[in-house]
Amino acid sequence: MSMAATSGPEAGMETSRSTLHDGRVAIDQPVRGYRAGLDAVLLAAALDLRAGAHACEFGCGAGAALLCAARLNPDTRFTAFELDGAMAALAAQNAALNAIQDRCDIHTGDALAMAGRDRFDAVFFNPPFFDDESALRAPSAEKRGAWISDAPLAGWIKAALDALRAKGQLVLIQRTDRLGDIVTALQGRAGDISVLPVHPRAGEPAKRVIVRAVKGSRAPLRLLSGLVVHGSDGERFTAESSAIFCGETRFDMMRAVQGRRP
Repeated sequence: MSMAATSGPEAGMETSRSTLHDGRVAIDQPVRGYRAGLDAVLLAAALDLRAGAHACEFGCGAGAALLCAARLNPDTRFTAFELDGAMAALAAQNAALNAIQDRCDIHTGDALAMAGRDRFDAVFFNPPFFDDESALRAPSAEKRGAWISDAPLAGWIKAALDALRAKGQLVLIQRTDRLGDIVTALQGRAGDISVLPVHPRAGEPAKRVIVRAVKGSRAPLRLLSGLVVHGSDGERFTAESSAIFCGETRFDMMRAVQGRRP
């Protein structure tokens, strides 16, 4: 992974370049402020889109999940919204860096207000983990938008469901303790809910959940077999999580890990 310093889309923004998917995806991110990590790669791995589908990311940041999703779904169009203008410009720069700019439209603005209705086959997002500033010590100004949302989680889910076409899929990653809030927000509007727990190590409680739901479905909820990220014997990642982080496999959210990709 390279960490070469580069100039950002706005004067004064210092960025560094790193890679995802075992070097197959390049991304410039701010040196200071929030930097996307494994959650973005996991989110992208939970998307399985048909050729010709139109997917949307709410709050794309510098584009980590968007770039990985575009690589895993090469025949899909993407729209993304990012509230921070500098980060939206950086995401557009990263799309061009990875030669996917022709099928990625990135907009500056509030996705919850701009996404519209009945437009997309899939909406995916990694929302800020907190919507109550009293829940944690105040982050730096550069990281606030990634950690704290001015809109409640239920508002994100409502806007995503509004933006989806009938039978479209909503996919998000969140803290495990927000699962009840997620399911409550989906009730009456979506079903076929699949919940994938993400465990740091075997035998440890899940800290993240990936949730997929289908707009308008009445199929029951499924709790899937969890993903264990780190090996207990000192390995950095388990074989399964390593294949996902390298972009060789992905989830189908019916709980099979799909075949390896070039």
